[in-house]
Amino acid sequence: MTEFIIIMPLAIQLLGITFIVFRDKYLTRGQRTSMLIIISLITLLVTQNCVEYVLETYVSKPYIRTLVSSAGYILRPAIIVFFCKLVAPDKKHIAAFSLLAANTLTYITPAFSHLVFYISEGNHFQRGPLGYTAYFMSAVLIAYLVVISIIEFRHRKSALWVVLANAAIVIVSASLELTPAYVDYPVDYLTIAVVSCSLFYYFWLHLEFVRKHEDALMAEQRIKIMMSQIQPHFLYNTLSTIQSLCRTEPKKAFETTGKFGTYLRHNIDFLDMPDLIPLESELEHTKLYTDIEMLRFPKISVEYDIQAGGFDLPPLTIQPLVENAIRHGVRARDEGKVFVLTREEDGFYVIRIKDNGVGFDPDAAGQLEGNHIGLSNVSERIR
Repeated sequence: MTEFIIIMPLAIQLLGITFIVFRDKYLTRGQRTSMLIIISLITLLVTQNCVEYVLETYVSKPYIRTLVSSAGYILRPAIIVFFCKLVAPDKKHIAAFSLLAANTLTYITPAFSHLVFYISEGNHFQRGPLGYTAYFMSAVLIAYLVVISIIEFRHRKSALWVVLANAAIVIVSASLELTPAYVDYPVDYLTIAVVSCSLFYYFWLHLEFVRKHEDALMAEQRIKIMMSQIQPHFLYNTLSTIQSLCRTEPKKAFETTGKFGTYLRHNIDFLDMPDLIPLESELEHTKLYTDIEMLRFPKISVEYDIQAGGFDLPPLTIQPLVENAIRHGVRARDEGKVFVLTREEDGFYVIRIKDNGVGFDPDAAGQLEGNHIGLSNVSERIR
């Protein structure tokens, strides 16, 4: 029974990866569940290999061996399917689970039929007409896993090589089992390959999940920086306007102070807001800004034509564009007009900010932006 020593390194690997998965903070709840299912299935597969080896080498129980062998052919494709679920947790993988169901039903039949395989009275394995079903099913599932891995991590050059290398190891191991050179061990070549490739594949996925997390943090920080750079001179000018109104129109100064406070509170709230906001909230914020600006520039008017609403958008999307229209477009005109329009066209919500100003060259728009959220920043946040 000394040949069972091969189980020890496999058991250590499985225990180690189980501990790591529980400690991996970059996995979502669904990904952690998928990985724990994979580890459980691999553990069952190793156990199945050992039991089948005993039934083949030391104990002759043909019917029990038939059931144990069937379990092995069911477990291997199941591991691949749950790796697909780990790579793309938001997808339903209906085709993959359908293949798994078909394979499972096929390998239940050896209990009462010789269609797939059977164990003879002499305890010899005999393959039937559908004996290679699990191999074909697994090959299709591996191809599917390769495709979705490349799609999910298409921006990473390592994706293609990692998934192809792991797939190649599994395919070579499976092929060796079908050759005369195959030597029987308590754990077969394919199971050893599945354990090793699962470890390699998981560690590669972990690195990809870490990179995604870091990219998301960088994007969030970039957005916060952009949103925090809200035209300082507007703040200074507003304070100067309020100061002047305190002497000439105290009531209006009081009202403007309230609007200015609400405007600042919105900006602060938006800095820590990871989600989209309703159109109505963005319009309210825009109106606070324009009301204050029109105190300084009474020849400017802003008109709203809102024919579509009830949808969400990134905070500080409309207000910066209206700000640009006032600052660069209509401020110098005798009668400046800015129009904010919303429509629903061809299944899309469309927002237009128009003005009767001097116009600008879109290719040179970046040169017009100061220390505030400009056209390119708004475009980036929408994307």
